[in-house]
Amino acid sequence: MNWRHVYDNYPINREKIWLNNCGITPAGTHVIEAMTRFLNDFAQHGAHAAAADYGRVLRRIKAVLSTLLGCAPEELCLLHNTAEGMNVISRGLRFDPGDEIILLENEYPSNVYPWRHWGDKGVKLLTAPAAPTPDAFFEALLAMVTSRTRLITLSAVHWCTGMPLPLARIGELCRDRDIRFVVDGAQGVGMQPMDVRRMNIDFMAFSAWKWLMGPLGLGVLYIAEKRLTELDPVFVGTSSVVMDEVYLPYKSDFKPTADRFTFSTPSIGDWVYFLAALTYLEQIGFDKVRDRIFELAEYLKQRLRNIGFQVLSDRFPDHPTGIVVCEKPGVQSGPMVQRLAEQKVVAAERLGRIRFSPHIYLSEYQIDAAARSLSQACMGQMYAQSVRR
Repeated sequence: MNWRHVYDNYPINREKIWLNNCGITPAGTHVIEAMTRFLNDFAQHGAHAAAADYGRVLRRIKAVLSTLLGCAPEELCLLHNTAEGMNVISRGLRFDPGDEIILLENEYPSNVYPWRHWGDKGVKLLTAPAAPTPDAFFEALLAMVTSRTRLITLSAVHWCTGMPLPLARIGELCRDRDIRFVVDGAQGVGMQPMDVRRMNIDFMAFSAWKWLMGPLGLGVLYIAEKRLTELDPVFVGTSSVVMDEVYLPYKSDFKPTADRFTFSTPSIGDWVYFLAALTYLEQIGFDKVRDRIFELAEYLKQRLRNIGFQVLSDRFPDHPTGIVVCEKPGVQSGPMVQRLAEQKVVAAERLGRIRFSPHIYLSEYQIDAAARSLSQACMGQMYAQSVRR
């Protein structure tokens, strides 16, 4: 694979070293070209533009995603973000007082706030501790499961540590105990192997703009076919019902697929953007994309070790991840991230540590440069601390 060609396709490489791809990914030239074609076509032909055929665009998006996730296209619908998907799931399910829902410690808010209303209704919300390894996490989770556990909702990968959670084992547990299994796939889809059926995932929501390199403001919701009728549609609109292009007379029957939850007019521009991003990744090959992410992450981890940083993923070496989290005794991570930004290296601070996340458009040369910038920032901080003493 010619990764230099991929590097050249991303204009951001001329301005920054963007190592926060598990947060937001930039657009490549293929996206710019697709959006330009769409806007020109729409300007000339309006809603009759071929590029604005949302049915065709949607079918193609679903075809790529269903192959990637191991599900049927009918089990997917497009929303705006992970939080919206989680609210659709949480508000659509039914629980009784005394039932238990298990969440994840230090989980991203999109998979916490949507569940809080159940606490006001007598449902017990529990938090599974974020253990240092996937095996330790599973054992801790298993110890929390009781006869009243009705649902477990977790991220595929912890956004603060980069640790992949053992989804297949958890899914098997949920299947055997008749527990609904919900996954926030934002940090996993596109970076980790995700087979929703093999993993016995009942529901999953994820954003488009992380590892899948899509647009801000677009998300995906997966609902296993066998669980569709368990989910009451809370929001209902024109697109929720059968024969939705015939407005009158009104309909009472919902669509027999997950599309009932895309309840009104979508942002077709975002869909065009997403399709361009997915097609690009599909043409490379999602397996090759994943391998390249892991390759760059491993290269980065070695550079971090060389300058004295401790890498969290060394605790779980048999579970590759594209999220590289590190820390160094005596070094404050917040100022380090700020100093890196001043050198046009973009990272993030999470739980007092530095978080990096490379993607396929980056090069080893850029990672070397980022490590040098970090080393220099550390030396500057330690010198300042010694002077203050």
